Amino acid sequence: MRLTKSVAVAAIILAAALAHPQGRGAQGARTLSGHVISSANQPLQGAVVYLKNAKTLAIKTYISEPDGSYRFSALSPNVDYEIYADYQGAHSDTKTLSAFDNRKQVEITLRIRGK
Repeated sequence: MRLTKSVAVAAIILAAALAHPQGRGAQGARTLSGHVISSANQPLQGAVVYLKNAKTLAIKTYISEPDGSYRFSALSPNVDYEIYADYQGAHSDTKTLSAFDNRKQVEITLRIRGK
């Protein structure tokens, strides 16, 4: 009888946890987007945008669109990210997306110096 109650309680707890995942998956995910621009404020197509996960050190890349735009989705809200762009040997400054920034959609402009 005691084992049956324990199993029932465990099943209820598991069901509640699955029903409310608390920040996991797409519910807690963030999106980072923006533009890569030249020092003259012109959009740069074909710039390589690097996104580094500060926890795992994994790096994702994105090639900027004709309007200079880039986009990274499904980012963990509990991780810091570093982002920068390269274009024809020139670099932008490195920016940080902090885990303390609770916005779901963040926009960062990356300016390539000397272009």
